[in-house]
Amino acid sequence: MTNVSAPRLAGFEPDWLSPPGDTIAEVLDERGLSQRALARRTGFSAKFINQLIAGKAALTEETALKLERVLGSSARFWLNLESRYRETLARQQEREKAKCWVGWLNELPVKELMKAGAIPHVRLSNNRKPDVVLDLLRFFGVASPQEWVDQYDALEGQYRRTRKEQCDEAAIAGWLRMGERAAAQQATAFYSRSAFMEALRTIRGLTVEPPSAWQPKLIELCAQAGVALVFVPAIRRAHVSGVARWLSSDKALIQLSVYGKWNDRMWFTFFHEAGHILMHAKKAIFLDDPHRESEVNQQEEEANRFASEFLIPRKAEGEFSRLSGAPEIIDFAQSLGIHPGIVVGRLQHEGLLEFNQLNYLKDRFEFVPKAGSV
Repeated sequence: MTNVSAPRLAGFEPDWLSPPGDTIAEVLDERGLSQRALARRTGFSAKFINQLIAGKAALTEETALKLERVLGSSARFWLNLESRYRETLARQQEREKAKCWVGWLNELPVKELMKAGAIPHVRLSNNRKPDVVLDLLRFFGVASPQEWVDQYDALEGQYRRTRKEQCDEAAIAGWLRMGERAAAQQATAFYSRSAFMEALRTIRGLTVEPPSAWQPKLIELCAQAGVALVFVPAIRRAHVSGVARWLSSDKALIQLSVYGKWNDRMWFTFFHEAGHILMHAKKAIFLDDPHRESEVNQQEEEANRFASEFLIPRKAEGEFSRLSGAPEIIDFAQSLGIHPGIVVGRLQHEGLLEFNQLNYLKDRFEFVPKAGSV
């Protein structure tokens, strides 16, 4: 006689449909019992037992307790069988629905999201496309493509853009979602404007350090002030270098795509986004690419001004405008406590240097993903 026990289920993840009735039928056969005999012993009708074994009737808590008494296995074992069967059935039905949604993949930057590790990297064969659809729904945290449209249509209304060509909403949505997920893994204090301003003063001094030293410090200082800082690989056609937004009334997010970038651009973008957090509406999402030709609006001008003056104070602008040559730039940067590459970038931006001059004073870096990154 076989002892049917719960351990048989350990690690059991079937991808085929096996109703609890299959196990009941096996036990009946091993014990030489008929379905009618089981009906008499449990008090159920023969019709119900037949439907239970065929998987047409659900195995309830009452049924599980009776099977425990009659067949000797725990009620938990029978309920686990039922739960796994119903889950497998639901997943197969869900995958059938997903076959009707594969056209949605044409709207999304699927390969870019795979490359970034946002969803599993698989070959986009016709057979695998329904699974990719389900992976994307889980990634975006929505039940179907229609809910995705509803969610991101609502989000789009909060966008404040710096570039007219930021028109690929799906690419932007994918990049923003990667930031949300990375930020969710960061524990932050409740946002404090004064604490963030104090953190920014300390962060300014980090610009002279190598990325391996300042990256974890930067993330920690921001977190202590209630700002999650995440580094997310760029998504093609999103045209976004940085984002400032609020995830809740107590948690802000600065999201940067700085892989393989120059340090002057990274630091300007960071302080630009910090300016948005400090000065502008919590309901807005600022999609910024401040190093490209952009639309002029008051909020972007204010964020640009904040970043420029925080890095090179207005009182130093007279000396700044007279700089010529690497030694003077290095001495000036040291007097301000910032990296000379930031000074070079500002001089180039204002037309006081050509864009191919003195770039050796800048640092170029590429982050390896770690805490606070995707």
